[in-house]
Amino acid sequence: MVKIKWTLLIMMIAATAILQACGGGDGAASGEGSGTNTPKGEKVKIKWATWGNPGELTRFQDFTKDFNERHPDIEAELIPIPGEYDQKILTQLSGGTAPDLFYAGDAFIVKLIENGSIEELTPLMEDPGSAVKKEDFFESLWGAAKRDEKIYGAPVDNNPMVLWYNKKVLKDAGIMEMPADLQKNGEWTWEAFQDMTDKIRESGKYGYVLDNSWNSTHSWVSSNGGTVYDDNGKYVGYTDPKAIEAFRFLYDNVKSKNITFAGTLPKGQGGDAMFMSNQVGFVGAGRWYLPLFKQNETLEYDIVTWPTNTGNKIEPAGIPTAYMVLNKTTKQKEAAYTFFAEFVNADGQKYRLQGGGNAVPSVSGADEVVLEGNLPENAQFFLDAREVGYALTPFEAGIPGLSNDINSRFEALWLKDEDLDTAMKEIEALANKKIEEYNNKK
Repeated sequence: MVKIKWTLLIMMIAATAILQACGGGDGAASGEGSGTNTPKGEKVKIKWATWGNPGELTRFQDFTKDFNERHPDIEAELIPIPGEYDQKILTQLSGGTAPDLFYAGDAFIVKLIENGSIEELTPLMEDPGSAVKKEDFFESLWGAAKRDEKIYGAPVDNNPMVLWYNKKVLKDAGIMEMPADLQKNGEWTWEAFQDMTDKIRESGKYGYVLDNSWNSTHSWVSSNGGTVYDDNGKYVGYTDPKAIEAFRFLYDNVKSKNITFAGTLPKGQGGDAMFMSNQVGFVGAGRWYLPLFKQNETLEYDIVTWPTNTGNKIEPAGIPTAYMVLNKTTKQKEAAYTFFAEFVNADGQKYRLQGGGNAVPSVSGADEVVLEGNLPENAQFFLDAREVGYALTPFEAGIPGLSNDINSRFEALWLKDEDLDTAMKEIEALANKKIEEYNNKK
């Protein structure tokens, strides 16, 4: 009798062990093998961070709320970081308190790749169950997020550089044929641009406001068929004939006052504000001006691609972009990647950019948000510019402080009556010295 009881007890223990091994689904619920550390029945909580103006943050909050409603097992929380973004994220990463996923600019993502703080996304995006694939993105937008064919961040959207023009300012200057019409006819050239800025200046207004940023200066170089960096990553803004020709075009027009450097505008006035008050003919920017300009019902505006000096109808121009990255130490990788994929895929970008949004989709299948309402009239040019444009090269983004040093030297050139050749030689020398010093430390 004792022997039978003992046998039954052994059988019960074995059966219990088998049931626990099978789990009855409990393993998935508790996060075992799923990249989560959440007890059964509790929501997986993730945090994501970004910068942004109030309008952008409202849209992000709406997306986060919608995501949570569609995923009752996940609770995502947006953490806005309004200032000193990069430094705060780095501090949180070192302290183990960083969000599960977050935005990173083109220079910041290089630092995160090099210090091993972010997850390589290639295998996740290649998984058959991923809601977004690397093939969905436009190849020219990877920029600094791609290294050795490995992807570390996805462009959340993008902003191809175009020229916004004020129709009233142009018409008041006697210009009847608009830039967009010239572009469609293959006649939107440097010569046509200079002719218009001549007339605008003569009418007492500002022709074009030049911002001190890579996306403006590089765009003038590439619109002339030139390059700022060679294939080996050396700065060639002076030695490349097409590049120095572009900088001379800017220099000559700044001296003639057809072009006004943004740093010399009246105190408290930016190119966008003066554009809206009908004082400026052209400003260079992405789609981020649309939410602002469309609020002014009396403002007459449109866009055109960058003027060319090559005989081609369109040439590449810069495309500012930011990336979403995944914290390598997140304990909720599966949930964080689910949010990531749905944020950057076509549906996510449609949601965020519809209704006159401030950017252009970085994936195929969402272009209708740019064309809705024909706002501006030639919104198609945003898409045309995206097709041929480029993100900031890793050759510049990957060198800490390089962009700032170059911009500071350009600022001195535009503000002072310096010799162009002397200044460009110095810019090329300081850039290549910084590049060489950084590469020698690796």
